[in-house]
Amino acid sequence: MFDIKFSDKIKDAAPGLRVLAIEADVFNPETSDSLWNEIEKEAVAIKNQFTTEMINKRSAISATRQAYKALGKEPNRYRPSAEALCRRVVNGKGLYRLTTLVDFINLLSMHTGHSIGGFDADKISGNTLILGSGEPGEEFHAIGRGLLNIENLPVYRDAIGGIGTPTSDEERTKLTTDTTRLLMLINVYDTSEDIESLKEFTLELLERHCHPTRVEYALIG
Repeated sequence: MFDIKFSDKIKDAAPGLRVLAIEADVFNPETSDSLWNEIEKEAVAIKNQFTTEMINKRSAISATRQAYKALGKEPNRYRPSAEALCRRVVNGKGLYRLTTLVDFINLLSMHTGHSIGGFDADKISGNTLILGSGEPGEEFHAIGRGLLNIENLPVYRDAIGGIGTPTSDEERTKLTTDTTRLLMLINVYDTSEDIESLKEFTLELLERHCHPTRVEYALIG
């Protein structure tokens, strides 16, 4: 399991932050019909429950946005990934069917409202990740988005540089069909969240759809 540390700036901006880290040995084939059916059901539930204006009021999303503001980032311009997913669903744009690990994480993120980093652990440099704040001009190639301005965004860095923010993860460590070791970081900015229930739900969903051969987890914060 990777050693994960918070910078002082993150501690000051989000003193209640907890991160549920899960590492698993997996395969990452195309998304099964059973997983996709569950995603579609979740999308319908979200569309029936929320309007576009209500999404950022969900406690997990609202807490993430508050952390952005505390760091000096405008969350309406750089939305947390969970908010962006839910807005897409409510606006009737639908979701892309990708791979098992990516779609599993998207399902979990939509259901919980937490922004979740999903990384190919074998592409991470070193054994330590530090969660800090993006610097001016720091290069970050967001998946499917190109260069992303991560100044004042929470950002996980390995020995090389940034690998993930709550808005988007980095191309360098992204999940592909060749991934066999998953690192998942669930960023819980919401201090009211029941972490034990979140952990049990996540592990059950992981087992049901991803069939891991090894799982380790840790709570940081």
